[in-house]
Amino acid sequence: MNIYDISQKAGVSTATVSRVLNQSTKVTEKTRNKVLAAIEECGYTPNAFARGLGLNTMKTVGIMCADSSDPYFARAIYFLGEALRKSGYDVILSCTGFDQDMRERQMSLLLNKRVDSVILIGSNYTSDTDENNRYITDAAKSIPVMMINGNINASNVYCIASDDRTAVFDVTSQLISSGRNRPLYIYNSRSYGGIQKLRGFRDALKNNRIKADESNELFIGFRRSGGEIFPVKEIKKSIEDHFAKYGSFDCIIAAEDIIAVGALKFASSNGITVPDKLAVAGYNNFELCECCEPELTSVDNHLELLCDKCVSLLMEVFSGESIPKQTVFSCNIIERATTDLKERPRL
Repeated sequence: MNIYDISQKAGVSTATVSRVLNQSTKVTEKTRNKVLAAIEECGYTPNAFARGLGLNTMKTVGIMCADSSDPYFARAIYFLGEALRKSGYDVILSCTGFDQDMRERQMSLLLNKRVDSVILIGSNYTSDTDENNRYITDAAKSIPVMMINGNINASNVYCIASDDRTAVFDVTSQLISSGRNRPLYIYNSRSYGGIQKLRGFRDALKNNRIKADESNELFIGFRRSGGEIFPVKEIKKSIEDHFAKYGSFDCIIAAEDIIAVGALKFASSNGITVPDKLAVAGYNNFELCECCEPELTSVDNHLELLCDKCVSLLMEVFSGESIPKQTVFSCNIIERATTDLKERPRL
């Protein structure tokens, strides 16, 4: 028996049960009595709900990510950890890899450690099937589950994401408006977020009446392993193979900054000037963008803001407040030397 069961028995939300046990004044006397009666009937005291209500809690939050060597995940872990510590919570980190069995196992281990919540980093945790999502929805019956850049519609699951589709649509559209008409989109993930970015690229081509086919999309299925954080050589080789098969392109939109760096390596090795002959834009706006030459234009998806908002919303859940199921942030294009986005005639 848990807070979810009590809310079902009393016919109220889990947030209302939390407010009652936290002695909030935002609950009517009638509702309060109904919840207390349900608790008494089940033979529970408020301490039985400590894990999800912030009463005598372990003050610990679990964080799950696929791969902590990935720069995006590593930064998210740092931002979340800092925000949680400022809120008085400790962190247990679990690196699950990408296998379904390991995800389910790690979720079970975190629940057994009596964490107050679990935060899932990355859209790779979102599946198209209810069966694969069940370990998340089941966990949410006892604790709130937060998802960064994921999207599951379930009770007690809260999603915080950047608007990836619109961001890629905007940067692609601006490149086309600046005179580029042979764009190439390079990506390495078919997760929920990866699909949203791909949709943005395809929508931009359709909006600008450019035919979308296999010549202007390149999937690079690299998986970081053995401590290899930046597989630039592999990325560069894949672009060279694509170039040999389909011919030239005048702009590259990359789903990650590291892919864009691989594109710059390709251009340098083949005597292609950037941005005159080839414009390049990345995604995430990490420090890497200012370390390469020329400095890289990139989409800033405000990861730190997402993480801070995730933690602040979680604190509201712990306090019994009602929060939105999904929070979406817009992105910004940070232009540097690899693009020239001013309007000019298309070739």
